[in-house]
Amino acid sequence: MIRALTGYSTRHPWKVIALWAVLGVVLSALTPTLIARVTQHQTGDFLPRSYDSAAALHIAQEQFGVDPDATTVTMLVARSDGKALGAADETRVEAEAAKLAQRRVIMPREDDVPQFLVPDRSQTPRITPAMMAPDRSFELLSVQLTGNPSDKGVQGVYRAFRDAAQVQFSEAGMRTGFTGSLAETVDTTDAHETAATVGSALVMGLIVLLNVLVFRSVLAALLPLLAVAVIGGVAAGAVAGAAMLTGRDLDAGTPGLISVVLLGIGVDYLLFLLFRFREHLRDRPEQSAREAAEQVSGRVGTAITSAALTIVAAFATLGLATFGQFRSLGPAIAVAVLVMLLGSLTLLPALLAAAGRKMFWPSRTLRHEPGEGRAARFAVLVTRRPLMMLMASVALLAALAAGLTGIRMDYGRGDSGDRTAAAVTAAEISRTLPAGVSDPTSVFVTTTDGGTLTTAGLDGLSRALTQVDGVGKVAPTVLNEDRRAARIDLYPTADPQSQEARDLASGPIRATVAQHTPARTTAHVGGTAAIFADVSTAVDHDLKIVFPVAAALIALILLLLLRSLLAPVVLMLSVGLGFAATLGAATLLFQHTLGKPGVNFTLPLVLFLFVVALGTDYNILIADRIREEMRRPGPARDAVARAVRHTTPAIATAGLALAGSFATLATTPGSEQVAFAMALGIMLSALVLSLVLVPAVAALLGRAIWWPVRPRPTAGGHPQHRATTPAPKPDQVTAY
Repeated sequence: MIRALTGYSTRHPWKVIALWAVLGVVLSALTPTLIARVTQHQTGDFLPRSYDSAAALHIAQEQFGVDPDATTVTMLVARSDGKALGAADETRVEAEAAKLAQRRVIMPREDDVPQFLVPDRSQTPRITPAMMAPDRSFELLSVQLTGNPSDKGVQGVYRAFRDAAQVQFSEAGMRTGFTGSLAETVDTTDAHETAATVGSALVMGLIVLLNVLVFRSVLAALLPLLAVAVIGGVAAGAVAGAAMLTGRDLDAGTPGLISVVLLGIGVDYLLFLLFRFREHLRDRPEQSAREAAEQVSGRVGTAITSAALTIVAAFATLGLATFGQFRSLGPAIAVAVLVMLLGSLTLLPALLAAAGRKMFWPSRTLRHEPGEGRAARFAVLVTRRPLMMLMASVALLAALAAGLTGIRMDYGRGDSGDRTAAAVTAAEISRTLPAGVSDPTSVFVTTTDGGTLTTAGLDGLSRALTQVDGVGKVAPTVLNEDRRAARIDLYPTADPQSQEARDLASGPIRATVAQHTPARTTAHVGGTAAIFADVSTAVDHDLKIVFPVAAALIALILLLLLRSLLAPVVLMLSVGLGFAATLGAATLLFQHTLGKPGVNFTLPLVLFLFVVALGTDYNILIADRIREEMRRPGPARDAVARAVRHTTPAIATAGLALAGSFATLATTPGSEQVAFAMALGIMLSALVLSLVLVPAVAALLGRAIWWPVRPRPTAGGHPQHRATTPAPKPDQVTAY
């Protein structure tokens, strides 16, 4: 199957290139619209109904008409001169708010995107009074907009509303402030806009520069970005289409993560092909470029397929998770990687066949085998002193893994480190009102016998909640229309994003509710703090399931690929140690050094999947090449040295490119931990595990590493080398 795809692509390169180009243009244009329709921003909707906060969220939607697509912004209104609001001021605020509530906010046009491809998010906001500060220094208004806070159209509508409100209230002698998830998202996005642009440009520049230095060719430098961009556009469209067909919602951060992943692995796979293509052309100067492309693509395609299927298998295990955010991430990454695999087996070989030897123009390296270089000297170091190199790499990884001591999970939404306007407004509110006033914890009570509720009947529960330490204020009980459901809003004194608020919601508040819920009723605690408390429970459950299942699937793929029992164990132990070292380094930096509450709750699982799956890519490449070289006559250590010598440039270049692409996530607010850990994990996987630890073990064990089926050296060497490469002498290792 693999050779059939690569063979057809190299025999009909222009047809394949044209097909991918058309698909890339069409799906890239449609993807923004499709992604907007399948993106979910309510974390609580990713929890099963069995969780208390998820049940509360459903009651809010079904019994109180809460729009699941609504996002609320809290607007602060105060006098410009700092004086307390009087009766006349209250009337003025009410009048100005009424004007804004009657005005439709038009979504700004984007000059670089055709309007027919962008859903129109224009809307009329719903504005209601929320609360007056005890000292009457400000009044809070609740502004409800419809749409996902990550949707650029919704963000544009918010900006237009914010600017109009500021002007209107300013003319009335008042100032405004805005806070809430949408306001915070827009403020941080605007603050990081330049950094994101510069970061993306730097990564593109890094990839181009690496390729120029390695291949000394303009075409080989630019082709990876062009090819990956085309395949990535198709993959993003496929992910959105699959989500629509299956009815699955994507997390707001998934599209950005997919883009980074595809850029990294796409460049990796193309680099693997380019390095092997150049090596093949050097060995066979008389062979046509298309034949060389077909042979190389078929040979490397097997390793690429195994590497890609490792990633797919790892993320497929997320289908076992209870937390919906993980369940949506797994299939999305799997679909994207499968599309990238298809592109790697068709478009990339077609480009090699079409370009031929011109791929490396104007470099003259195809005309001769380069002399001994850094890669050759490094290979000799690893194979001559394998025990020392093994102990040094294990010591480094163990030292980093020691940072896991005292690790804690942080279930907040991330801290961008900036003092945004939304954060300033939130701080001003919290000085006179409970911190949770703009994001309350809500208790929902429903009848179980079909009867009706009364506020008097719930007074006991309400009074008990006021006595809970940490609850700053309890709002009056609100009944729904048929009086079969009630809502009691609580305003905690702690920040709703803090661990203190989550402990309060999952502990004392739920205990009080359970103790004082009236007979023939049931009650559920909801709100941001309660949701993330339940997310904590769901994630802990999922980690215990996904980790072993993913590891078992990856081990099975390695077993089938390497046809050995011992080699997969070595590779799995190495990537496991790499995972522990990466997570330990992240814990050491962010929790122990920078004083963060802990590491992001998604980091262990996502890091495990990415570092183990992507890191296994490099291990597969080096292990596959070691086995190939061991089929040639000569000592096993010479075979390991040749494998390291030939693969070091490819793995090092690919690792740097992939780590650089992950580093761009640091420009996304709240993703600094993921960016650091992913970049470090890939660097450790590429430079330490694949180029030092695994070859050192192979040098120590020799051909026994392939037990029980050891590769037998053949008199003529491996088929690929029979034509031009004589069997090496032991003292000629560095000549390869």
